[in-house]
Amino acid sequence: MVKNIEMDEKVPLSTQLQQNVNGGVVLIITYNVNPEDEDQFVKTWAAAAEITKKTSGIMSSQLHKGIAGSHVFVSYHVFESTEAIRKQYSNPYFPAKLSEYPASLVGSTHVFKKVAVPGICVG
Repeated sequence: MVKNIEMDEKVPLSTQLQQNVNGGVVLIITYNVNPEDEDQFVKTWAAAAEITKKTSGIMSSQLHKGIAGSHVFVSYHVFESTEAIRKQYSNPYFPAKLSEYPASLVGSTHVFKKVAVPGICVG
């Protein structure tokens, strides 16, 4: 099971998911993984991502690993809305999969929306 640490202590994930935001949101999760647990972590992440792919409203998912011997992973999942994220978490198969992660795993989850910066990026 994942030990979760809030990215933003003032605005926890549960508060974010109470808001209805449409037009694309990104669920970003950082994971600190013990080296001996990496294979199990990746296998479980892939199985959870398969469940997520079947969720209505998911647009894409990606997993990254830190370089230079790092054991930090980051995943991001683009959803159509916060409602779509709530649907994922309410899927009975998804929470069951979370229990298969290594016991040492520490994660931090937060929802983001694109920011428009003139001349640099669109929102």
